[in-house]
Amino acid sequence: MLYGKENRDEAEFLEPIFGSESEQVDLPKYKLAQKSIDPRVAYQLVQDEMLDEGNARLNLATFCQTYMEPEAVKLMSQTLEKNAIDKSEYPRTTEIENRCVNMIADLWNASEKEKFMGTSTIGSSEACMLGGMAMKFSWRKRAEKLGLDINAKKPNLVISSGYQVCWEKFCVYWDIEMREVPMDKEHMSINLDKVMDYVDEYTIGVVGIMGITYTGRYDDIKALDNLIEEYNKQTDYKVYIHVDAASGGLYAPFVEPELEWDFRLKNVISINTSGHKYGLVYPGVGWVLWRDKKYLPEELIFKVSYLGGELPTMAINFSHSASQLIGQYYNFVRYGFDGYKAIHERTHKVAMFLAKEIEKTGMFEIMNDGSQLPIVCYKLKEDSNRGWNLYDLADRLLMKGWQVPAYPLPKNLENEIIQRLVIRADFGMNMAFNYVQDMQEAIEALNKAHILYHEEPENKTYGFTH
Repeated sequence: MLYGKENRDEAEFLEPIFGSESEQVDLPKYKLAQKSIDPRVAYQLVQDEMLDEGNARLNLATFCQTYMEPEAVKLMSQTLEKNAIDKSEYPRTTEIENRCVNMIADLWNASEKEKFMGTSTIGSSEACMLGGMAMKFSWRKRAEKLGLDINAKKPNLVISSGYQVCWEKFCVYWDIEMREVPMDKEHMSINLDKVMDYVDEYTIGVVGIMGITYTGRYDDIKALDNLIEEYNKQTDYKVYIHVDAASGGLYAPFVEPELEWDFRLKNVISINTSGHKYGLVYPGVGWVLWRDKKYLPEELIFKVSYLGGELPTMAINFSHSASQLIGQYYNFVRYGFDGYKAIHERTHKVAMFLAKEIEKTGMFEIMNDGSQLPIVCYKLKEDSNRGWNLYDLADRLLMKGWQVPAYPLPKNLENEIIQRLVIRADFGMNMAFNYVQDMQEAIEALNKAHILYHEEPENKTYGFTH
């Protein structure tokens, strides 16, 4: 066939992207452009905008998952349009969320004698907010019943100084006094010798942390439960435990199933976790569960229409895509208990290997060797002849693409500067060997460097520490 003028539309579509008019102007940034452009050109422009962004797989600062299987990605992309809050419109998605809650309750040893309740959230931060709200409302009911003047003092929350920032937000938003139990060199998790000194009749609850973000350590929840039990025997003003298991909640049950930190303990009434950390889902999903519905105040529960009836819901965020919770269910179906166990045990071995290799250099003191969460933390040993610090090392590693945070420890230990490696499921032993090699080359380059950029000691956060 012969083609004439009427085929110009096709010719324009086949026009080279980098020869198009849209590629001759700057990308719209703070004001909408006047005209539309071809989708393939828009795709290329936005993709190019992110060319110099860091490689997520090499980001050792984040706990968030940076890899999912292609089948999971396909399934999630096919469900992006489903609104998780629309229970009646998407009843199968609602059932999937219910199944996930039940699976997690089983992992956390919820008792068949109690009626557990739980929900998905946008992440563990929303889950912490919901857990904190339930503690405050429950405390208020108990205090009023006992005749306490609830307006005489601010209610307080007791937590280790190694808390994640969402707890500080909760206390600010809900007008709660945060009572921080300081960490020290002897107590790199909650100090059990002092924690009860912070508890009184205005305490809404004590938060135990299963995976402190600074170091990867676990609070001893079982020992904390024993302390709370003894305290509760001596007072009418009962105090209970919420476990922030953002990192450890979907890790410990597979790697250390015998470790007692969950609903096996009498005074643990609620637990939150992050599905997008060791639940192995891309960012955007968390979970919170209560051991029994009596610990979840009714005024925090709302009813939504569901298949001609009503369904109880609890959330701060409203409309959001169901794709992440569907991704969580995919992982549960795909891996099963043995699959999660195999992945996490391999991740654990990689962390232990890295800790040993870093210690072999003789230059670092290992603060955490990955024996609990697969987190490796280390600080520089004292050496008056060394002219560089961990911030310089972070800069050098970044030249190879590795994003490794350097930061001070929390209050009372702020003069201790450490680096942290978060080992995730997609960080295999081959990558670990590459990291060790690049780290050794970075150290050698710093030892020979004539110009140093962090000559004056300065305690600052370098990288994302949560």
